[in-house]
Amino acid sequence: MTNKIMTKHIYNTIQEEIAALKKERKAIILAHNYQVGEIQDIADFTGDSLRLAQEATKTDAEVILFSGVHFMAETASILCPDKKVIVPDIEAGCSLADMIRPEDIRRWKAGHPDGIVVCYVNTSAAVKAESDYCCTSSNAVEVVKSISANREILFVPDFFLGTYVKQQTGRENIELWKGYCPTHVMIQSSEIEKIRTEHPKAEFLMHPECGCLTKSMHLADRIMSTEGMIRYVKESRAEEFIIATETGILHRMQKDNPKKNFIPASPQAVCHYMKMNTLEKIVQSLENLEYEVKVPKELADRARKPIERMLTIV
Repeated sequence: MTNKIMTKHIYNTIQEEIAALKKERKAIILAHNYQVGEIQDIADFTGDSLRLAQEATKTDAEVILFSGVHFMAETASILCPDKKVIVPDIEAGCSLADMIRPEDIRRWKAGHPDGIVVCYVNTSAAVKAESDYCCTSSNAVEVVKSISANREILFVPDFFLGTYVKQQTGRENIELWKGYCPTHVMIQSSEIEKIRTEHPKAEFLMHPECGCLTKSMHLADRIMSTEGMIRYVKESRAEEFIIATETGILHRMQKDNPKKNFIPASPQAVCHYMKMNTLEKIVQSLENLEYEVKVPKELADRARKPIERMLTIV
């Protein structure tokens, strides 16, 4: 496979150009639910972290272009070591993932030799390599329930998701890291109460990363992952929904359910990292096979274990 495509064609649209490059590169495009709508529209699969990780393991494509943030591409590289994993913008990171370091995990384990570390998928490969179990927002409760009740647990890095897990499992022996998603923290209880008053018939769906969770959990009709929300709004008889998560998900919801109305719990809940990817950058990424994300084998082998434990449970 050459690193650069030399022949340039003229296309009517950038979408046609991407389709041609995908075919030539034998590539697949995976896009997270928080990507801009035009990227979701050209992706082969759009979903949450769990679904995209699963799709990565199923594909026979030679190249996986991951339109999301860096830790997601790392997960694809860990699970698919024989594939070339590329991202449109190497600077598209995650503030939440940066709030926990591998040395933090090692320090806790030194003081809790019998403890278990459960890491949210929003973590680096180096942090996953030090952890015992990985989880996503859709399966965190299930993963923690599978662990022996007498084992002390450190849950990293999201405090609000960890709080929800404690509440759902009744486990008191869970220590929560004080990390948070800056985008989800922007969704505040005062906004929720105002919007609920303005839309009394709307169903309120909340992501467990939300900063309003500790005060407004009781106001939510459902607390669920982005993929859970996508499924639920299709099945519900309600015609209006208040959505408490990053606003990018509204595009897919509206596209799948054109007769329903979707209201962001906070229009300001926009992740600037997720919005760094563009169609133009995807063209460049496929043309030049950049930027590659490759987790070194020794690290990947260690990081794969907690991910595989999660996939076995779910």
